Amino acid sequence: MALLDVQNLSVNYGVIKALKGISFHVDKGEIVALIGANGAGKTTTLHTLSGLLKPESGTITYKDQNLVTTPGHKIVSLGMAHVPEGRRVFKDMTVLQNLKMGAYTRKDTAEFQSTLEMVYKRFPRLEERKEQLSGTLSGGEQQMLAMGRALMSHPDIILMDEPSMGLSPIFVNEIFSIIEDVNKDGVTVLLVEQNARKALTIADRAYVLETGSIVKEGNANDLLNDESIRKAYLGE
Repeated sequence: MALLDVQNLSVNYGVIKALKGISFHVDKGEIVALIGANGAGKTTTLHTLSGLLKPESGTITYKDQNLVTTPGHKIVSLGMAHVPEGRRVFKDMTVLQNLKMGAYTRKDTAEFQSTLEMVYKRFPRLEERKEQLSGTLSGGEQQMLAMGRALMSHPDIILMDEPSMGLSPIFVNEIFSIIEDVNKDGVTVLLVEQNARKALTIADRAYVLETGSIVKEGNANDLLNDESIRKAYLGE
């Protein structure tokens, strides 16, 4: 059974239909990519899954629970974390304070400390800069902080929105390598990414969104070699 199952999900912004009855699923342990052009509905999908937007219709089932009726803060405590587009770190707070904010649903002090050590091991730069204001970090370091903050909640699934946006090629490769490592450690990943080639390279499966509808889905490697996908999204 799917860890996350979305059926006939529709979301409106006033008269604009942002999502038009999309259905998809994510199984435990997978990396699933959502690819598509700007305005396709990718970010809207993640915002709806994490409770920031309410759908017009459809169902979102996560761990046998209906997320449509679940408040956003409770969704985090169910084991779903969201790394938003643009990183959204608290720039006037230190790196450590940002990481503590990621663990606000967890009350066990010993567990918090062990998770913090795990995050520092995965992101050594965050430990080096733990007393530094987050707004002074580079873009790549802020992306690492956003990912580390999400991991502090000990998620079973992590929603990542455009993690490579605005980063140098070196940082892009590093971020995608980290996503693979996080997945190997048992965290399921739903990845929204405009860098379709990178996303399809690390994903197990993928869905293609166009103007609020899923127009294609399948094994990521098959989509990577699909001529229509290569022309539309890979610049070939």
